[in-house]
Amino acid sequence: MKRPQAQVAVLQAADAQEDRRIDEVAEDADLKPEAATRAAFELEADGLVTVAEETLEHYDLTEEGDRYVRESLPEQDLYAAALDAGADEEPVQMGQVIGVSGLEGGAVDIALSNYARKGYGEIDSGEITADPDIDAGADPEMRALEAVADGRVEDADADALDQLERRGLLELSEETVRSVCLTDDGVTALMEGVEAAETVDQLTPELLTSGEWEDVAFTEYNVEADAEDVTHGKEHILRQTANRVKNTLVGMGFQEMEGPHVDAQFWINDCLFMPQDHPARTHWDQFALSQPDEIQELPEDLVERVRSAHKNGVGPDGEGYHSPWEEDVARGLDLRGHTTSLSMRYLSGHEIGELEPPKRFFSVEKVYRNDTLDPTHLLEFFQIEGWVMAEDLSVRDLMGTFTEFYEQFGITDLEFKPHYNPYTEPSFELFGTHPETGEVVEVGNSGIFRDEVLDPLGVDCDVMAWGLSLERLLMLMYGFEDIRDVHGTLCDLELLRETEVMR
Repeated sequence: MKRPQAQVAVLQAADAQEDRRIDEVAEDADLKPEAATRAAFELEADGLVTVAEETLEHYDLTEEGDRYVRESLPEQDLYAAALDAGADEEPVQMGQVIGVSGLEGGAVDIALSNYARKGYGEIDSGEITADPDIDAGADPEMRALEAVADGRVEDADADALDQLERRGLLELSEETVRSVCLTDDGVTALMEGVEAAETVDQLTPELLTSGEWEDVAFTEYNVEADAEDVTHGKEHILRQTANRVKNTLVGMGFQEMEGPHVDAQFWINDCLFMPQDHPARTHWDQFALSQPDEIQELPEDLVERVRSAHKNGVGPDGEGYHSPWEEDVARGLDLRGHTTSLSMRYLSGHEIGELEPPKRFFSVEKVYRNDTLDPTHLLEFFQIEGWVMAEDLSVRDLMGTFTEFYEQFGITDLEFKPHYNPYTEPSFELFGTHPETGEVVEVGNSGIFRDEVLDPLGVDCDVMAWGLSLERLLMLMYGFEDIRDVHGTLCDLELLRETEVMR
């Protein structure tokens, strides 16, 4: 019997008594693993071998997980500091304990989020307590990290492994392992003698010009054999969804806005009738710039009209805030906390000239807020800004626009809740139901701009506006439970590679 060289080598390296892994067979046969796999499938089709498959899971430490194995988990450091501060006897100020713990930056949030979860103690109203009976040194998650580091993953607690994977301290990978075993027919073939036939797996110019192609035996091509898994770059799912949102809004008759990421508080907040002493305008919510510290040019007439709206209100029955308003504050530069700063630039005529109704504009751009990181919040995210300028607009028009927009993405269970904004009246928030958890998730804020916003801008018709979260839309479309898996430094690359984009 004549067989291609690779098949003969696999037959001779296989065993009739036990399964042998393809990589072992390939090494004995002096073949590449993919060539041995192809030959094994061809032999299986002829009944000479059987091919078995098994999926094996592997845990590997991430860079962060490796650091914690060598040092300790942030929550363990926080617990040790709490004990040293006497928090096992009475509550201690959290700031004091954090200072002693040596934790900085993101490690503080990690420690706080896991401290109470593990029962180390309680955190309430800025104070922390510590349970004296806890053995932090026997933390199951730390034990699991150490087991993975030592190659003893079978000794680790399964729940702890799952939690460590969610925290981004472990990476779970799967490997498909194939094994071959000689059948009775394969043994018979070897006993009768199998010769290697000269075969060609590629048609070359030399074979064609010489005419030898008519006399050679070509290797059969197995279309069912696995191809090599090649990881290649692709457009991020967030960018793909952003482009789809843009196409949808353009199809609804909107034009796109553009503008600076760093802007004056005047455009970000003052034009929106946000009082200068509003808590949202402090460093707790915003990121301010120190260099440069203020914008050079603002339209003087508009500044005066906005100042008047803040101090005195608009119209005969208008009421201002009766609080300080300083132009120096308005000139201060911040990373924009919302893209409504673009709306103010466009509606005022400052960006592209005066606009006549009806007009529709939108943007899908990044904004920046000093939020606490959690499954639905990041320090920077994408906002879907939009507004419509027309006569006699109502809340029904606004709700109808949202219904039409979200239906394009398969979301039909919107809920609306009345809300307060300094710049819109009436106002309401939008909510959708998460397809996996069933939880109601806020997806945006909206309303009709107040006269105190529109009058200084020189707009004498209605304007309905909204700010929607692109990341929250992504969560409702794909069922992602933690947006950090998709966007940010801890994103799940395998999730991004494997998720098919909805059309």
